Amino acid sequence: MTFILGHLPLTVSSQTHTNTIPKLPNLTPKFIPNLFSLAIAITLTSPLPSHAIPSLNSSKPPPVSLTTPFSQSKNLQLGLENGKIRPCPSTNPGCVSTNPKSSSFDFPWTIPENSADNAIQRLREAILETQKNVKFQPVEDTPNGQYLQAEVDGKFDRDVLEFLVKGDVVAYRCMAAKVTYIYPFTTAFGDSKGQEARLKQINDQLGWYSPSFDSME
Repeated sequence: MTFILGHLPLTVSSQTHTNTIPKLPNLTPKFIPNLFSLAIAITLTSPLPSHAIPSLNSSKPPPVSLTTPFSQSKNLQLGLENGKIRPCPSTNPGCVSTNPKSSSFDFPWTIPENSADNAIQRLREAILETQKNVKFQPVEDTPNGQYLQAEVDGKFDRDVLEFLVKGDVVAYRCMAAKVTYIYPFTTAFGDSKGQEARLKQINDQLGWYSPSFDSME
């Protein structure tokens, strides 16, 4: 069929044109394993950053630490640390120590010359005279001096006394063996003043020199 458009003939064909969609190749089952193997090979050989690879445990929450001040106070560490008396634990306010790292610090004692030869024996006797239900551990001879440990009755439970005698100097730590928590608070209740009073009883029995901040003024 021909139409006249202006001076130019326009012929329209009666044949119908349809849009054709290219067909994809037929992916038969025999090609699927090959494609799967290729995908795995690309994944394993690609230089992806480690944070881009999802973890199998990424859905799990991070582990929660079960360490609390109460659980830490259950683990009471005794004995010397690097040849020295240990500081007071931060979780145990019922403590006094000559270790300068302690918040409850006390000065070491000085042994007079006439007591230097039998200092450990005199110390044992003074503890027995002033404390209740004393239980001694065997004296340990160490390269840093003689270490004496004793357990006595405290205000709430049992207390532990530790002494290190080296020359004419006596370092010590006096500490409650059990930390008391008052419900519903989670702060430990301590009695460092009571420990100081106990040490003063022992030192008064000995008559050894015990410096203090007041004596330095």
